Amino acid sequence: MRKYLGMRGFALPWSRQDQTQSETSPLIPKAASAKEGAEETLHVVTNDDTDLQQAQTNNGRDQNHHGAKRPQPQYTYSLTDSFLKYVLFMSNLLFTVLGLVVLGVGMWGLINKESFAQEKIGSLGTDPMLVFVMLGLVLTVLCLSGCVGALRENCCLLRLFSAAVLVLITAQVLAAILAYSLQGQIGSYLRSGMLAAMVRYQDDLDLRFITDEIQSSLQCCGADNYRDWEINIYYNCSAPGVLACGVPATCCVDPLENGTVWNSQCGVGAQQLDEFSAQSVIFLGGCLGGISRWIEQHSGLIGTTVIIILAVQILTLFITTRLLDSIQWHKANSIYSNSG
Repeated sequence: MRKYLGMRGFALPWSRQDQTQSETSPLIPKAASAKEGAEETLHVVTNDDTDLQQAQTNNGRDQNHHGAKRPQPQYTYSLTDSFLKYVLFMSNLLFTVLGLVVLGVGMWGLINKESFAQEKIGSLGTDPMLVFVMLGLVLTVLCLSGCVGALRENCCLLRLFSAAVLVLITAQVLAAILAYSLQGQIGSYLRSGMLAAMVRYQDDLDLRFITDEIQSSLQCCGADNYRDWEINIYYNCSAPGVLACGVPATCCVDPLENGTVWNSQCGVGAQQLDEFSAQSVIFLGGCLGGISRWIEQHSGLIGTTVIIILAVQILTLFITTRLLDSIQWHKANSIYSNSG
């Protein structure tokens, strides 16, 4: 009958208890194990997320650590920019050497003449060698900044160089405009300078060299005529020496004796001669007229030279500006790429 009731689904009380126990007993550990499994799964997921976050943090730290030690990127320039860079470097290097040579010549002249001696220090400001020293110094510093700035891609030096070139171009343009507007007064300035050089002819070796070169090259004597040499204390007719009433040998038509030996006394007593007699011995015309004729004859060459010099300076300024913009552009892109 138990079998029959069991088959019909009607369980006896004791059999229902057994069945309840048999059904309930295994379900309790199953629920507990499910809960524990869920907690264990959550713990595993949480641990995995924590490990993932720690790995990402460590990865970021490693990247930052490696990024801090990463060397500065090398900029890749176009072929044109690289060509302009080395053209600017080589041209400035050449002019730097030229500036050092001019500076050396000026210092050698000052030292050789003992211009720094106590009795000559007062006239140092009018020494022609000082012009060579200042010109060589400015040229050396200017071109050296452009040379180093182009080689090292230093924006500060390139800005300094470009500003100096711009100032130099502006000064030359203003000087040309001023010379054109004051061309009527240039003759008087040249005359004053020539007379001052003639007064100090025997005392300053540089002024003597410049005056001799002008007189021998232009075949002239004095500023306006050969009698201007009377302002020199040694060539004045009242001077006690053998040079009295004479002129320098570079005023002579033929200063070479027998065609080989330089005759330094060929102009002695030339101021006492009349123009007809003196013209066979010395040049009668002054050097101011010779300078004016030389400028008129070579005006085209002078203008072309001035234009070429200005064009070279403008081209140098353009190359410097182009190189400076290229360096700044690459640096900006490098900073942007590193921050991204």
